[in-house]
Amino acid sequence: MLPFSDMPYGYAPIYCFPLTGICMYVLLLICGWHAGGKGGGHISWLLGGLGFGLLLEYVNVTTSNGYRYGEFWLMLGTAPRNIPLCIGCGWAVIIYSSRLFTDNFGLPVWAAAALDSLLALNIDLSMDVVAYRLHMWHWDWAGKGLSAQALTGQWFGVPYANFYGWLLVVFFYSLFGRLLEKRLVTASWKATIPLLSILISQVALWLSLFPLADLLKQYFGITAGYRLVVLLVLFVSLTIAGYLKRNQADTHYFPLAAWIVPLWFHVYFLAWLFLGGFSAENRYMTAFSICNVVLASAIHLPMLKKKKNITILAPTR
Repeated sequence: MLPFSDMPYGYAPIYCFPLTGICMYVLLLICGWHAGGKGGGHISWLLGGLGFGLLLEYVNVTTSNGYRYGEFWLMLGTAPRNIPLCIGCGWAVIIYSSRLFTDNFGLPVWAAAALDSLLALNIDLSMDVVAYRLHMWHWDWAGKGLSAQALTGQWFGVPYANFYGWLLVVFFYSLFGRLLEKRLVTASWKATIPLLSILISQVALWLSLFPLADLLKQYFGITAGYRLVVLLVLFVSLTIAGYLKRNQADTHYFPLAAWIVPLWFHVYFLAWLFLGGFSAENRYMTAFSICNVVLASAIHLPMLKKKKNITILAPTR
């Protein structure tokens, strides 16, 4: 398969795609190992994230005229509208690890879902600009007559609508899953939570990305960039308000599955930013990618220190 016509970069080294896929499968195994030790609720949350990720990617590729994936080892569907299995794994581990982090703070449901979404976006803002240049996935700027914007349009070539969708994907799955956990108390009903979360979230996502987005753009001129800014302000506000009203947590639980996922995504794609030669393209893009890794470290490293303190004190209790 030839490189996408509106991209000046050739394909990544032959080992890049297999390595990326293998790493995502390993991350899924790490999260699965952790979920298995915690019980059915954790397992269903992880598997639900996997199913939701695969479903939304399938819908996205089959309904979009320009969004396509590169050729990974394990692809589901028929080319060119097929999707990599590892992308569903990526959704699952990001959603799962985000919740492991968020659950430490005793936040109300809406605030917890908002923080989950912001953590996921922190990963995606750096990942997409690099993965796009590696030809892992592609937005067809040329097909829209906008070849000149392939690297400069919107967020360094990544449409704002992509990040708007990322926020909503994680938010809806996290929100409805948490709400259902509170409402469905019997074992038989709890078993249906992953499926119900997927179905309700998919409907809410479709309404937000299509009818609502089209209405806002057509009648009010509110494009994806403005919607993204509004959503960011809303989610940050929800997180802060929820933190102020939180239930105080006596302990902090930050296992390997909680920090290895964001660590891998940030380090892996930052490395490819330089290995692929993309860092020389735009100093602002490179500077932001580095700052985003620093931000992720500032968010997650304090939790590792708290976990270490608890581990030391535990035998004396």
